[in-house]
Amino acid sequence: MTVPATVRLKPLSVVPEGEDEVLVGDPATGTFVTIPAVGGVVIAALQRGASVEEAAAEAAEFAGEPVNVPSFVDTLGELGFLAEDGEEAASPVRTAPIQASRWMTGIRPETVRPFFGPVAWTFYAACLLYSVAVLVLRPGLAPDPAEDAFAFGDTGLSALAWLPFVWFAAASHECGHWLGARALGIQTRFGVDRRLWMLVFETDLTQLWTLPRRQRYGPLLAGLAVDSVLLAALLTGRLLIDTGVWAAPGLVAALLAAWAFIKIMQMLWQSLVFLRTDLYAVLVNALGCRNLWRVKTLMLRRAFGRLTEEEAAELADATDTDLRVGRWFRWVWLAGFAGVVAWFCLLLLPVFAEVLRWTAEGLAEGPLTAAFWYRLLCAGLLLGPEALALSLAVKEYVARLAARR
Repeated sequence: MTVPATVRLKPLSVVPEGEDEVLVGDPATGTFVTIPAVGGVVIAALQRGASVEEAAAEAAEFAGEPVNVPSFVDTLGELGFLAEDGEEAASPVRTAPIQASRWMTGIRPETVRPFFGPVAWTFYAACLLYSVAVLVLRPGLAPDPAEDAFAFGDTGLSALAWLPFVWFAAASHECGHWLGARALGIQTRFGVDRRLWMLVFETDLTQLWTLPRRQRYGPLLAGLAVDSVLLAALLTGRLLIDTGVWAAPGLVAALLAAWAFIKIMQMLWQSLVFLRTDLYAVLVNALGCRNLWRVKTLMLRRAFGRLTEEEAAELADATDTDLRVGRWFRWVWLAGFAGVVAWFCLLLLPVFAEVLRWTAEGLAEGPLTAAFWYRLLCAGLLLGPEALALSLAVKEYVARLAARR
């Protein structure tokens, strides 16, 4: 490729990452890469309108030796960072199987910024500590899936009562991420993905990488902040009923118990750092990792003797930080399957087992009865998301087999 005397770059962000590297990316597409600091010098020069020759001179002065800027410009072109005349806007990089195609704004940063200041974060932390204290000091309010999940005498009606709160809880969690990002002027996208066999909703926070590392924690933890407030409110209602301060109807108490159980279950899920949850993102950001998830996979393949030559070369190019963290994180991830199984068996399995038992009783009556269709509908609404996640897992596995062949 022949490099012209001058090149035009897309509106790239350049963020220092340590002393020797910078994080460069196109916020419009969500593509980010880490390059040596001298590359940031070249990009800064080109962004000012300097020629390739002038940029090479600045880079040589910074590095103390000649720098092959034309080759670096070729690399920028391969990454899609060069602007071309008449080029249409590039689509964002897909980060989930089902995802919005456009970045979302809608709310001005100054409108939501007070909700993510020091006072607000103190309040969110207090809500979390309060909830933990209530559950420890009042163990009777801890969730009991076999009892709390069914607020009504009718199992199907209880399952239907789950749905509005599950959707509301998931939506409020993701909106927390969105609002936390908007407080910093960042755009986001919503998507649907899976973690193992569980369907999850996620907010694409790729554009956080345009900010210094210390500013990324707010949007990453904003979902759990919303969860903490909601859980504190639910537990307060349960505590008032348990202490006799509030003589609430039995149905209200049962619904509060069911919704608190759902919220606790969701927050415990976010604690599973080996499943790319919110706290995994916090961990990666705090440790300065670049591609920990992939490095973990490669190191496990090497440990079990399944690493190919191409993968070995990829692992050799990994950063020292990813390699250092990957040495222990790979085993955390592997052992994490036991944690997921425990989470599922203790919290969800009792609920699903009861719903399936109740559904089977209705299906045995035959398709000519109302009970057959009513129970089939309730089970489908409750178990449908997990069925979709399972289908995505199968689709991904089949695609991997096809790629190997």
